[in-house]
Amino acid sequence: MASDARLLAQTDPATTALLTVECQRGVVGPDGALPELAAAVRASGALARVARLVGAAHDAGVQVLHAVAERRPDGRGANRNARLFAAAERLPVQQTVGTTAVRVADPVPVSEGDLIVRRLHGLSPLAGTDVDPLLRNLGCRTLVIVGVSANVAIPNAVFDAVNLGYTAVVPADAIAGVPADYTAAMVRHTLALVATVTTTGDLLACWRGTRSRTPGFRTAAE
Repeated sequence: MASDARLLAQTDPATTALLTVECQRGVVGPDGALPELAAAVRASGALARVARLVGAAHDAGVQVLHAVAERRPDGRGANRNARLFAAAERLPVQQTVGTTAVRVADPVPVSEGDLIVRRLHGLSPLAGTDVDPLLRNLGCRTLVIVGVSANVAIPNAVFDAVNLGYTAVVPADAIAGVPADYTAAMVRHTLALVATVTTTGDLLACWRGTRSRTPGFRTAAE
């Protein structure tokens, strides 16, 4: 785990963005296409922690991006070069453009300032999408990555972020995969080698501390 000082330096709201990965109704919702994954992300508390982190990011002035995977009704542009894509085509719930399946799932809050980045292809929320140019235009140097799944999209996002020159931060208790114990193994043996691994609580403390030191800052509740 990162030291408090290191994490605080890395997650300065002025140069940090929070990316939620596939936290959409058709993936993590109760009636989604992947019930085992949806059950894991809710039972572990990961989705609730994602919601807390998004709320804290809004309060601290950290830019939030929501990465959504979707599909055209005719399937144009979608990958067909792996077993995963063939299996996805047979699922009873499709992540079809414009449907409720591709809306950000409760209880994750979405504000007017959030950016929603949609993709029709691939496995990564960064590769071939608008995320990288948007982050550069925002002056982002650190990307906090949360959501699902620890099996595929999360490691893809972390590797791509690192390859593009960003510091990747992963709150390990705000990601999920299946089986549940695979997530811990992925974090320990892979993600920890390339990303700063932390917890939701430590990251929340950093953003609250930053907020309290900002002259004249008031939350909506204050």
